[in-house]
Amino acid sequence: MRLRPNRTLPILLLSLSLVPLVALAQSDSPVSVIPSQAFRVGTPNGPALIPLESSQALGRPLPQIRRAIVLIHGLKRNVESAFRTGQGALSAAGAEGRETLVLTPQFLNEEDAVGRLFAANLLRWHGSSWDSGQPAVASAPVSSFAILDTLVTSLCNRANFPNLTTIVLAGHSAGGQTIQRYAVTGRAQQIAAAAGIHLRFVVANPSSYLYFSDDRPIFTGEQFRSGPFSADNCPQFNRWKYGPLDPPPYVADGAASNWKAAEDAYAASDVIYLLGTSDNDPHHPELDKTCAGEAEGPMRFARGRAYFAYLHARHPSGWNQRLRFVPHVAHSAEEMF
Repeated sequence: MRLRPNRTLPILLLSLSLVPLVALAQSDSPVSVIPSQAFRVGTPNGPALIPLESSQALGRPLPQIRRAIVLIHGLKRNVESAFRTGQGALSAAGAEGRETLVLTPQFLNEEDAVGRLFAANLLRWHGSSWDSGQPAVASAPVSSFAILDTLVTSLCNRANFPNLTTIVLAGHSAGGQTIQRYAVTGRAQQIAAAAGIHLRFVVANPSSYLYFSDDRPIFTGEQFRSGPFSADNCPQFNRWKYGPLDPPPYVADGAASNWKAAEDAYAASDVIYLLGTSDNDPHHPELDKTCAGEAEGPMRFARGRAYFAYLHARHPSGWNQRLRFVPHVAHSAEEMF
């Protein structure tokens, strides 16, 4: 699938390296910690920064690295917790830390700047709109998905990562929403394939998924089937980020030009869905309770099972996705990974 470049605001790639941020004052802003380092991307508006935690020093050749994990935080943007989760997962798996690079970027909201000595060129978004590829509101209108393109492109730089074989893009909750929609619409597949690097997506306990039609699950107790959804009481149910209508500029300039090709490529991608069997609270405070979210099911565990069945039914062949249950785990990134 060939995607047109983003006409709205192209990213000018700079090498993946960490740069120091200014000292940050304490405040009552929702985010308590912003990493002291960031990676720089160039835009027509000038250089912009994304805070980033990394398990190894960057900006130099790392021939020992064979796998890179990019882990996206949840709604609260707790990048330190996400970073610890990534490292803990490696330890639990008995993986060799020296051969695996863990990166956790931080997508900030507007209010995170309040009361802080804040670098003016730190990118930040309105609300949690970064989880659906919307453009930042400052310091340049760059899509969060374009930032992931930049990270993947940097990891595919063979001068710095000559022996990298696998990139894993993973996220839990809002981070899982980010990864699921990016796996459909992002450029990472083409970028990694050109470098001969395998790409895997891990989607854990998201509140909602991107559907490709007006079908939604119809539940009868624990049983469900897919069928056309009535828009009478929820006219926005099939609009982005829940469906393909009215996507943001990054998506409109790419995947939306051929949704069938995007869906086919996604179905054939290496995607693993992780669902905690106890993530079944229909009143969870961070569960998407909009009518469009509720159209996908009553709680995360049900929504994930229904979405996997929906997509697999549309792609009985050319299917390369897996669903895994994590027994007795509720809405916890640490326990999921």
